[in-house]
Amino acid sequence: MDDIDVPHYFLCPISLQIMRDPVMVSTGITYDRECIERWIFSSKKNTCPVTKQVLFDTDLTPNHTVRRLIQAWCILNASHGVERIPTPKPPIDKTQIVKLLNDSRVPQLQMKSLQKLRSVASESESNQRCMEAAGAIEFLASIVKNNSFMEIEGSSYDGSEFTRASDEALSLLSYLQISAASLKNLIGKNGEFIESLMPVLQRGNDQSRAYATLLLKSMFEVADPIQLISLRSEFFIEIVHLLRDQISHQASKAALKLLIELCPLGRNRVKIVEAGAVSVLVQLLLDTKEKRACELILVVLDQLCGCAEGRAELLKHDAGLAVVSKKILRVSQLATERGVRILSSISKFSATSSVLQEMQQVGVVSKLNLVLQMDCSIKAKEKAQEILRSHSRAWKNSSCIPLHLLSSYPY
Repeated sequence: MDDIDVPHYFLCPISLQIMRDPVMVSTGITYDRECIERWIFSSKKNTCPVTKQVLFDTDLTPNHTVRRLIQAWCILNASHGVERIPTPKPPIDKTQIVKLLNDSRVPQLQMKSLQKLRSVASESESNQRCMEAAGAIEFLASIVKNNSFMEIEGSSYDGSEFTRASDEALSLLSYLQISAASLKNLIGKNGEFIESLMPVLQRGNDQSRAYATLLLKSMFEVADPIQLISLRSEFFIEIVHLLRDQISHQASKAALKLLIELCPLGRNRVKIVEAGAVSVLVQLLLDTKEKRACELILVVLDQLCGCAEGRAELLKHDAGLAVVSKKILRVSQLATERGVRILSSISKFSATSSVLQEMQQVGVVSKLNLVLQMDCSIKAKEKAQEILRSHSRAWKNSSCIPLHLLSSYPY
C-alpha cells in the first residue's frame, strides 16, 4: 500500500491518514471524526486546524460523499492489499441514552443497561458528551450515593446486586471525560458526593477504591478550595492506605496528584502527616524505580516537610534522609530539585547535631557536593551551596567528602 498514491482529499489534515469516518466542521473542512474530536475535546482547541477560524459550533456533519469515494477507492485497490473501510457506526443520540438510563432504573435491567452505557461511552468522545447532556452523570452519581446511604444505615455491602451496580456506576464515572461544569455539579455545594465515596474508600474492593480515587482527583482539580480545606481526617487516612496497598499504578499516581493538590490548603498538610503519609511515601520511594512516580513522591514529601510534623516524621524513618539523598541526580532534574529542597527544609529547621551527623553518615554531604559539580539547575545548586555553607563547621573535616570535591566546598 506504501507504493499507492492516495488522493490527498482522502487524508485527514491532522493525522495525514486515510479517513475512516469523514466529518465536516462549520468551516467546511473535512476531518476524520476521531482526530477532530480529539483536537476539540481532548486538546481543548476551539479553532479549525486548517483555516485557524474559531469553531463557534462544534457539531460534526458526516461527509457521506467523501466516505463513499474512499470506500470505492479501497475496493478498486483491493488487489494491492488495501482493505475496505467499513461504514462507520453513527454516534448515539440523546433519545437512546435516555432509554438506557430509564432501563437502568429497573432493578432487573440495571446491570445490563449500565454495561451497555459503558460500551457506548467507549465508542467515541461524542457518545460521552451525549451521555453527559442526557443526564447520565447525575444518574450514575445517584446510584453511588444510594449505595453509600445503605452502607451507613448498616445494610449488606458485600456481594449484593445493588453494590455491583454501584461499582459499575463508579467505574463509568471515573472513565468518562466529564466537563468541569458537570464535575462541580457532581461535588455539590457541601461536598455531599465526596462524602458518599468514603464507604467505598473504607470498605470497597480494590477496583472500586481505585475508581473512587481517580474520580476524586478529577473533582478536586475544579473544586472550591473551601470544600477542600474542610475535608475530614478520615479521608486522608484512606488515601494513604490506598497508597500503602499499591492497588494499581494508575490509582497510586492519582492519589499522589490528589495529595499535591490538597497539601497547600489549610491544615491539610498536617492532616496528611497525621494519616501516616510520610513513612508510606518513604517506603514507596525505596521500592519504586519509575521516574514519574519518584517525582510525584518527592513533590509530596517536599510539601509535607514544609511543616514541623512532616520533618519530624521524615527524620523518624531510618531510611528517610538516605533515600531522599539517593534519588538526587539519579532520576530527573525535577526530582533533584525537590530532593535538595527537602534537605534544605531539614537543614534550616531541624538541624540538630544528631541530624547533621546522620546527614554526613548517609552520604547527604557528599551528594550535595556532587550537585555543585554536576549539570543541575541553578536553583538546586544555590540550595545545595546554602546547606553546605550553613553547616560547614560541622562537616568540613568529614571523610565522606571526596578529595576532588574539596575545592567546591563553600566555607
